[in-house]
Amino acid sequence: MLTELLDCRVLIVLGKGGVGKTVLSAAIARLAAASGRRALIMETDAGAPLASTLGVEASFVPIDVAPNLSLMLLDGGHALEEYLRLVVPGRMLLKAVFASRVYQFFVQAAPGLRELMMLGKIYYEAERAPDDPNRHDLIIVDAPASGQALSMLKMPAAAHSTFGDSTVGKESRNISDLLHDRRRCAILQVTTSDSLSVSETIETYAELNRLGMPPSAIIYNRATPFRFDAGDISSLLGRMRAAGRHRDHLAELAEAERLSAGESRKAATRIRRATHAPLIEVAEHGGIDGLDLIERVASDLAALDSIAGSSRFRNARPAAL
Repeated sequence: MLTELLDCRVLIVLGKGGVGKTVLSAAIARLAAASGRRALIMETDAGAPLASTLGVEASFVPIDVAPNLSLMLLDGGHALEEYLRLVVPGRMLLKAVFASRVYQFFVQAAPGLRELMMLGKIYYEAERAPDDPNRHDLIIVDAPASGQALSMLKMPAAAHSTFGDSTVGKESRNISDLLHDRRRCAILQVTTSDSLSVSETIETYAELNRLGMPPSAIIYNRATPFRFDAGDISSLLGRMRAAGRHRDHLAELAEAERLSAGESRKAATRIRRATHAPLIEVAEHGGIDGLDLIERVASDLAALDSIAGSSRFRNARPAAL
């Protein structure tokens, strides 16, 4: 499944805030880079957390952060200015436009304009010619939280309906065509076992299907695997009768882990019953973060049968970030 996703031009990663979209976006980008593809991560969080993790300054243009791997900050306002530089003749006129109060009001007040410009930038990068030295094989969009991401994905169709065959309308239609083409653009949802996250994932999945953009897969992040059951705990404690209070503490820890695994299974079952997308489970990794976590998750993804069975990954090692 993941191997197929890496063959797309654009991969949009979305989910509730805090579910680990950024780490997974970076981990998937590492797999793409390891396979020899040139990958570009576009982060939409204005705070640029991934740039901070990688120790680089946030940039509105792609910058290299590792072999075959680039990173940029996707911002609607900056994308609009970049577009205007292409269509407005004369530097002085352009400077006057940017400085005007009317322009600033328009940018702030126009509904969906920033979102449309963000998608326009994604489309522009995706449509670069194969011989363009700035072309990337895969563009991974670390999208905003689900609600905002849905609003963004709805904008091209709405703009095309509003502006018709005008320049804006035609560009919006091109963007919409890209988003609806599952061969070129894949949507990957991310969730955790948290009940709110699961509910939002199921609701977002239904809405994406209604929009004609069915997710290609759902990543169930921070899953707790079943390592033992109640019988295993009882058997272990029976062999530790002399352990005193340490025995009781161990029993509490083991039972908490067992219950967590049970809740994790229930959440996964709920998602499977409510959706038709493949569910990719990524284990919880407590005590690590930053680059170490990205590397661990990338290794987990590479170990999945769908990746390990691909000849492109048998001898590939993720490039160091």
